[in-house]
Amino acid sequence: MAYSKKTTHSLLDTLKRIAVVLDLALLVWILWSCQPSTASARQASSLLAQASPQDALLVAAPDGRILCEQNHTKPYPPASTLKILTATAAIHHLGESYRFHTEFYLDSKHNLKIKGYGDPLLVSEVWQEMAQALAPRLQGYQDLILDDTYFAPNVGIPGVNPSTNPYDAPNGALCANFNTVFFKRDKTGSIVSAEPQTPMTPLALKGVRRLGLTGGRYAFFHDSREAALYAGELLVYFLGETGRDFQGRIRLGAVNPEDTLLYAYRSPFTMEATLQKMLEFSSNFIANQIFLALGAHVHGPPGTVEKGVRVVSQYAKEVLHLSDIRIVEGSGISRRNRLSALDMLSVLKAFEPYRGLLTAKGRVLYKSGTLKGLKRRAGYVEGRQGGPYYFVFFLNRPKADIDALTAYLLESLDHRLND
Repeated sequence: MAYSKKTTHSLLDTLKRIAVVLDLALLVWILWSCQPSTASARQASSLLAQASPQDALLVAAPDGRILCEQNHTKPYPPASTLKILTATAAIHHLGESYRFHTEFYLDSKHNLKIKGYGDPLLVSEVWQEMAQALAPRLQGYQDLILDDTYFAPNVGIPGVNPSTNPYDAPNGALCANFNTVFFKRDKTGSIVSAEPQTPMTPLALKGVRRLGLTGGRYAFFHDSREAALYAGELLVYFLGETGRDFQGRIRLGAVNPEDTLLYAYRSPFTMEATLQKMLEFSSNFIANQIFLALGAHVHGPPGTVEKGVRVVSQYAKEVLHLSDIRIVEGSGISRRNRLSALDMLSVLKAFEPYRGLLTAKGRVLYKSGTLKGLKRRAGYVEGRQGGPYYFVFFLNRPKADIDALTAYLLESLDHRLND
């Protein structure tokens, strides 16, 4: 029997709908009807077979229908999965093509001034690049004045402690190397940089000697203004390599309207590329730089935690229609952040066009997070046809096997095709 093109398309659409219904029905049966006594060893050991009452689980179909849930409306600390919300708010307000910038001025007394706007990726190679671009425009200069007023000083990110761990590095409008220092000791015991592109500056050397450490990457600067001075030392060093000698002082100050703009550096990394790095390395520093920049962009400088909270919370309420979440910073390092697995599902739906920025393992794209006693994972499983499935795992036991649960979910989704 021959069918018209219209009839053929109608049949195909019907078959696709039937296949989706079968997929969903079978998935629900697998997730909830599987018994340890009859399941495979992997199913028997899966988290669903031994979920604790406090765990929150959610799996949703490409059309958003919830297939599996437990405690999905209860708010929990999201840990680093919060970075997905920060990323989504940044794309909404700044745009995926936004680039951070840093400006260089000369005042009437030939002082060189740097104004920072929170670029989180100002590593040593970038400071060297900026020095090389600036040198032909600069015949000489007196003091180096650092303007970090785009962010409030010492903003105090909730959850960040005054330790030497890199994830406790302070945020600021003018930074270098994520406000950390990577060093080692040579054969003579002398303190030297552990990376060839970075000199050991006076402030960095002072920090190492003060703590008596043997080597590694550490956060020595717990004052954002001291971190800005460290960035200034790097610039002076790299300008010296170009023949621009410096005999003045490195100090804090502000750019004035009458100062002359010499050079404006624009990051080669778009916001999308910056977010990819934030998610790949789960960088709390990058997340909160973006969080503070959002506050300054929407509500005016200086950027503060309170302004960042206002921006992200308002975005969640007005765009994602989430009214019961609690956000206190942008990285997830604070246990005071709260949202539910159902809230995270809304975040995942909004972030779906950018899911390729997440960690990929086969067909699973995800962001993990860990706080003491907590394990988190949220993301997508690419479907065989159509859009991705969504999943959120908020596990509240330190020994919970989140990798096994993720593998079990993927196996369950694939079960029908392999049956």
